[in-house]
Amino acid sequence: MINFLCKTFVKNYEKTTDPEVREGYGKLAGIVGIISNTLLCIAKIVTGIFAGSIAIVADGINNLADASSSIITLLGFKLASKPESDDHPYGHARIEYISGMIVSVLIVVVGVELFKSSVTKILNPEPLEFSISIVVVLILSISIKIWQAMFNINVGKRINSVALSATGADSRNDVIATAVVLVSVIIGKMTGLHIDGYMGCLVAAFIMWSGIGLVKETISPLLGEAPDPGLVDSIEALAMEYDGVYGIHDLIVHNYGPGKIFASVHIEVSADTDIMASHDLVDNIERDLSRRLNILLTCHMDPIKVNDPLVNQMMQVAKDTADSLDGVIGVHDLRIVPGLTHTNIIFDVLISHDCTLKPEEIRKAFQDAASAVNKNYFIVIDIEKGYTKV
Repeated sequence: MINFLCKTFVKNYEKTTDPEVREGYGKLAGIVGIISNTLLCIAKIVTGIFAGSIAIVADGINNLADASSSIITLLGFKLASKPESDDHPYGHARIEYISGMIVSVLIVVVGVELFKSSVTKILNPEPLEFSISIVVVLILSISIKIWQAMFNINVGKRINSVALSATGADSRNDVIATAVVLVSVIIGKMTGLHIDGYMGCLVAAFIMWSGIGLVKETISPLLGEAPDPGLVDSIEALAMEYDGVYGIHDLIVHNYGPGKIFASVHIEVSADTDIMASHDLVDNIERDLSRRLNILLTCHMDPIKVNDPLVNQMMQVAKDTADSLDGVIGVHDLRIVPGLTHTNIIFDVLISHDCTLKPEEIRKAFQDAASAVNKNYFIVIDIEKGYTKV
């Protein structure tokens, strides 16, 4: 069913990284959500009023919020597909994240209001009207919500959408919420206990908890979360496949929204190779990886001495020292500048964001290691934080 809808309503549905195809998936998901959630909302509110159940009405209003969320998602994908402009040269793809955050906040607000209504029901309990139709409506709702969750999570994975993945998770949570309502109706019928308000509180609390979790999830990329480890590993692995590449470092990835990933990296090449040949190599890497990974990659060429025994010796000393220090990820760009009275060993030291060592402690450790090799060796290091593991 899901594949049928995607093939039928999304043109070129297999090209999931194409902005127009992403927009098509977003429109489809939004329309499906609006229609299904509106029908569920009407059915549940009518059933809840007939049965006198605040929990069923609460669950119906939750579906109304879901329909509103689908509208926001639909608009979000539409706006996110807008081309670059002078004011926003990196495009508008982050609007998709913003729409997901709005949906998440809306879920929290609905949960708070439903909790208030449920507390009122506890303070003023009323008997429930039980009928097979109520059970049928709730079971049907659970079935539809299970399909909704599968649909949104499936489409979210296809186009790598945080907003749709959040919507899918919300639908999955709704399955649990509606199941709780169904249990309250059955227990009320069998025991005569007025637990409807309490179950309504549980549903509301679950909605709020889910909404808060979704807020955290959708706001993370807006704050600048760590890049996908798979993308980082791919950049490193693919770059190292080229003959003449000895290493990479200083990889930085900026995410401006789905399909709008910019990255920069330093490529280490032999200093003894013709500079034009090395430049051509780096250009090829830049172009090929951008195409293969669907990113905009900028490569900086770093020439290094690869056949100098002293450079190799001191690089190994620096690496061993880095491995012995907690929070120090590695070293790179080592070069040696000899002088009349001393020799400078110059290199960069990469530390993690949670490194607790002070700069002077790091410098002393490397200086002690260099001095152990030759008392006239002086280290000159630049300490920088790593934005990825590379």
